Amino acid sequence: MAEIIEKLQNAFSFSFVWYALIVGLLIALCSSLLGVTLVLKRFSFIGDGLSHVAFGAMAVAAVVGLTNNMLIVLPVTVLAAVLLLRTGQNTKIKGDAAIAMISVGTLAVGYMLMNLFPSSSNISADVCGTLFGSTLILTLTPFDVWLSIGMSAIVLTMFVLFYNKIFSVTFDETFSKATGINSDGYNLLIAVITAFIIVLAMNLVGSLLISALIIFPALSAMRLFRSFRGVIICSAVISVICAGSGMIISIVASTPVGATIVCADIAVFLAFWIISAFTGRSKA
Repeated sequence: MAEIIEKLQNAFSFSFVWYALIVGLLIALCSSLLGVTLVLKRFSFIGDGLSHVAFGAMAVAAVVGLTNNMLIVLPVTVLAAVLLLRTGQNTKIKGDAAIAMISVGTLAVGYMLMNLFPSSSNISADVCGTLFGSTLILTLTPFDVWLSIGMSAIVLTMFVLFYNKIFSVTFDETFSKATGINSDGYNLLIAVITAFIIVLAMNLVGSLLISALIIFPALSAMRLFRSFRGVIICSAVISVICAGSGMIISIVASTPVGATIVCADIAVFLAFWIISAFTGRSKA
């Protein structure tokens, strides 16, 4: 135990570890809030599609030599979110097909670009780090931290301000339209917020594991709570605790940060599933 405490003390003596912890907790909080809405709307895999788009955008940024890839990644991911929403409403291309089409296409293009125009001699490490997070979260600069804080503040503010509208659109779009609520506009808002979260989360868990941050806390909370507010609060608590504990465990055990956080989310989901089974709340 003393050895573990000493290792943690040494780790937290470095500023980049504090940067990673701050950004990680903010990402987990934002992901959990939006995750409840996406899961209830059966649109949770938009996170998976947008993460692949962000991967392709990062590859383009690396090819053109941009030091700040946010200049390409963020606008491209937001645009993709809008396209997914509009394409998903097309009767000829359903939502799940649109997500699969865009995500697979951008993932393939991104990997192709990284091979044709390598930015380093170790392409495999670059790809692995982008897909699974690896040590990217430990290379954050103060600018990245403040950018994450600002974007998280925007996401949280928009969620709080439009909470009632998001609640209405989540459960009954037809009724929302009948009462004068611009359902299409709020769906677009949800898609754009999701894009922001995806861009933030890529450094934490990588593009392939982002959906886990959105899905698992929401599903865990739904095992024990039935009210929308209760699920959101519980989901936020679960997500923050799993992110914090996952990052600490990864420091102590030298495991990949992203994968450790996702494993913590899985463990909590299994625990909540067992509790719900014994308390008679297994319906989810």
